[in-house]
Amino acid sequence: MRVDLDQWLPGAAAVWGAALGLLIPRCAYRFSVEPEEDWRDRCPDGHAIGGWIGVARCRDGGGHAYGPSAPFVALATALVCAALAAATGTRPELGVWLLLAPLGVLLAVVDFTVQRLPDVLTLSLAGAALALLAVVAAVPEHAGEWLTALLGALALGAGYFVLFLINPQGMGFGDVKLALGLGAVLGWYGWGSLVLGTFAGFLFGGLYGLGLVVVRRAGRKTSIPFGPFLIAGAFVGTLIGAYAA
Repeated sequence: MRVDLDQWLPGAAAVWGAALGLLIPRCAYRFSVEPEEDWRDRCPDGHAIGGWIGVARCRDGGGHAYGPSAPFVALATALVCAALAAATGTRPELGVWLLLAPLGVLLAVVDFTVQRLPDVLTLSLAGAALALLAVVAAVPEHAGEWLTALLGALALGAGYFVLFLINPQGMGFGDVKLALGLGAVLGWYGWGSLVLGTFAGFLFGGLYGLGLVVVRRAGRKTSIPFGPFLIAGAFVGTLIGAYAA
């Protein structure tokens, strides 16, 4: 029975991810504003938006689509959830990863759009990660440690804060708050996962920036959204940590 469950788990996780991914576009559109602006409550045509989650289509505008592509976001979330399920298996922390993954995708989409990581999302990620992992730590057959998750959140947050103080133009304060949640997730599987995930995030961001310079779409001092690459690095670190656990 366990073999059958392990076999079908990634597919079920992909369906879960796709379903939740379809709820992200409207929320991403509403959060994608400059720091001094209020959250969006109207579509580009000026019609009121009903609710925070769902496909970004304007009913009053004849179904006009706005915001990020729903199929793309749903596919990305499905792939992330399927990969996490394949790596984690039936261990109870998988439930935490499947709940946090859509939030990570949402943060990545918003940051790519307006280079902003809203506090309500980053702090929710950190709080949810630590709270949910504390519950999982009390469940048999888990493969991580809550104490290292807590210490990982504090360590990564402190490290990014130092980088923010050294170079505020290169590391935003939103990235510092994001680091709390990512540190908790990576720290669950130990310090090795934390170091690996952090390194991968900087590597991905550096390669992206270098690519923009090579194709002459950015200069050395051009600001790029760093959050998506930190999230991608944490994803890789979590996958490897889960496989190795």
